[in-house]
Amino acid sequence: MRHQVTIKDIAKQLNVSVATVSRALRDLPDIHPDTKKAVLDLAAEWDYQPNVLATSLVKSKTKTLGVIVPDLGYYFFSTVVKAIEEAAIAAGYSLLITQTQESYERELTNIQNLSRGQVEGIIISLSRETMNLDHLTRLQRRGIPLVFFDRDSDEIVASKVMVDNEQSAYEAVKHLLDSGCKRIAFLAGPKSVSVSNQRRLGYLRALSEAGIEEDPALIIHSDYFQDTATQQTHDLMQLSQKPDGILVVSDRLALGVLVALRELKISVPEQVKIVSFNNEPICSVVSPSISSVAQPLEEIGRLAIELLIDQIEHKGEDIPARVEVLKTNLVVRESSSNKG
Repeated sequence: MRHQVTIKDIAKQLNVSVATVSRALRDLPDIHPDTKKAVLDLAAEWDYQPNVLATSLVKSKTKTLGVIVPDLGYYFFSTVVKAIEEAAIAAGYSLLITQTQESYERELTNIQNLSRGQVEGIIISLSRETMNLDHLTRLQRRGIPLVFFDRDSDEIVASKVMVDNEQSAYEAVKHLLDSGCKRIAFLAGPKSVSVSNQRRLGYLRALSEAGIEEDPALIIHSDYFQDTATQQTHDLMQLSQKPDGILVVSDRLALGVLVALRELKISVPEQVKIVSFNNEPICSVVSPSISSVAQPLEEIGRLAIELLIDQIEHKGEDIPARVEVLKTNLVVRESSSNKG
């Protein structure tokens, strides 16, 4: 037979019911031994393979998980997703991975497609445009487990895997202050992104402890494009009181900062010191090398899977949301050293 053999094919050939074939294949009782043998022999002869997907759908267990990230072009997200995939495979699950490209509309579409695809749970990091969370609360009402990582919202109760962004920024600014900086700017992300807002709090706390008053002119929100960071750095350096240190929300933007300072013939770290986030491989390759906050990316991915599978395996039970907050590590390089 050229098409995939089904239970119906076997039942028709043996002139028995589909239920009888099903019971024989599952080795259930109350079937005549001769009938069971005939079913098993024909199934072996025709190389019958059970439809695992159909069976799992009946049981609401597809062993498939959904992952939604803003952009796999970001080192942070691609590395975490790799860790998520490895942990999922080790636990016997497969993944459907989608990107929003920072679009709320694409996030909606991804949620709809994944839920139609019968995923058992979803891991998500919100797009920068996402303000309305109705699509996620609908997901929860349908009983589909949800886990956030990196970018979340306080408006929705769900398990999360985060790093301590506020403390990370606090320690980074303390390092700049200890390195001699007196006037530190913060090149932030979009105002809607939780991670950037958390880092802003740490930045302000470190300044406050040092007796330095907040200067709104030194906090600039970016759109995560390198060219934008370059232009914004030009703007910063045109202030009458120029910054001598810059905390940058991501390494990608820090490269744009370096470009601007090079164009302005401002030396790093002698005149301006820089610390950024993510500790991408390029940080150690560029000149000057960039001091950056390293995050436990593999652990983020592993914990996200652990939290999701825990919900799936206890579906229907009242499992409280778990929030895992991980520590970071500042890797000091040339961009914030004291050689100046």
